[in-house]
Amino acid sequence: MDTRWQALSVCLVAAFMTLLDVSIVNVALPSIRAGLHASDAQLQWILSGYALTFGLVLVPAGRLGDARSRRAVFMSGLALFTAASAGAGIAPTILFLVFARLVQGVAGGILNPQVAGLIQQLFRGAERGRAFGALGAVIGIATAVGPLLGGGLIAIAGSAEGWRWVFYVNIPVGVAALFLAWRLLPAPVYGERQGLDPLGVLLLGAGVLCVLLPLVQEQQWHGGRKWLLILAGAVLLAVFAAWERRARAPMVDLALFRLRSYSLGTAIALLYFAGFTAVFFIFTLYLQAGLGLSALEAGLAITPFAVGSAVGSALGGRAVARYGRHLVAAGLCLVLAGLGAAWLAVELRPGAGVAWATAAPLLLAGLGSGLVISPNQTITLSQVHYTEGGSAAGVLQTGQRVGTAMGVAAVGSVFFATIAGTRGDWAAAFRHGLIVVLGFVLAALAAAVADLAAGRRGSAPPDEGAQAQAEDGRGARGGRG
Repeated sequence: MDTRWQALSVCLVAAFMTLLDVSIVNVALPSIRAGLHASDAQLQWILSGYALTFGLVLVPAGRLGDARSRRAVFMSGLALFTAASAGAGIAPTILFLVFARLVQGVAGGILNPQVAGLIQQLFRGAERGRAFGALGAVIGIATAVGPLLGGGLIAIAGSAEGWRWVFYVNIPVGVAALFLAWRLLPAPVYGERQGLDPLGVLLLGAGVLCVLLPLVQEQQWHGGRKWLLILAGAVLLAVFAAWERRARAPMVDLALFRLRSYSLGTAIALLYFAGFTAVFFIFTLYLQAGLGLSALEAGLAITPFAVGSAVGSALGGRAVARYGRHLVAAGLCLVLAGLGAAWLAVELRPGAGVAWATAAPLLLAGLGSGLVISPNQTITLSQVHYTEGGSAAGVLQTGQRVGTAMGVAAVGSVFFATIAGTRGDWAAAFRHGLIVVLGFVLAALAAAVADLAAGRRGSAPPDEGAQAQAEDGRGARGGRG
């Protein structure tokens, strides 16, 4: 096998492990509550703390990989993630576990931008589309299959200690991936080493924190004053943008947002992740808390989406070079159709047979999701030079994390308000939550259509193949080892 594809395989295994930990812990929360006597607020921090620290370091880590060595930064993040997983597994108290999850999130945020940056560095043209297709499959499958794997581990190891194996399973995978990363990932190929803009790091980190914190704590922090933090975050991000225009070594090249492919692609990612990730949050609650299904049964019910996502990502990675944003728009239409059919299935059969009734709709939605995530990432980064791939991917992934938090907050509010207002009608709560999800996906479709309309007016992005040839001439393929 080509060394580049072997290197990609290592990256995808590590990315799968970090993204899996976003969703796999959901089904382990009852076991953690019983084992460590955790409060609701502490359980929330096991989830939200990971999401917070993951999102905070994405852009600085991407910039660091661009400026220094993606292999070194990737391996540092992977080693830290493996160690933090071990710490979470042996956690004697809930506070220890929360701290370990915070460190896990930092490690995941360090590692993930390097994967997209390495794809930008190693692949060109149609090969890059296939590589991003594989990454898209990893994103979709990790998000959807987390509850199934978590439920299976708890079923095997027992409810008392089964939650520890949700973390232990990362250790052998992480150790093996570290060894392979050292052997297979390319050495740095950059001549000039630029500064890392510490003030920019602080401004961006504070801005993202202010935006994310009230979103991920929406159910725990009551009252309206928490939303003032989002206003403060917007101010900090505006100051960050003003600083970056003057900085000699900016952390993010704001000129990227003048590229239609990048700006609209980032908007599509934010809006789509606000929709599709929130589905699993409310569906697992509906199945477990509302219908009394086990963690394993709830995970199995979501599996059709994961299967469809894997197939769609493989197809999308091969077809994106030919169809471009049309493929993303078609995928969003399939997601709308699948989730609409799931809404109808729950309306007609809200009881114990709902898992079977929603299987085909979720398969269709998963297929559409695969045609959205990887093609959109390929198109969004298509005009970004490989030396800026990590920081550009960090911004894109930060948008995905903000979108996820925004979607869970908005959909969760409607979901829980419906349960309170209907005195425990979980099926109605799920349907009402799906309406909000469909709104986010429809907004993403509107952004994709706007991109297509702009392209028809003659402002399509330059040919990626010509850009790839120019990049190759600058030595992008050198230095693997």
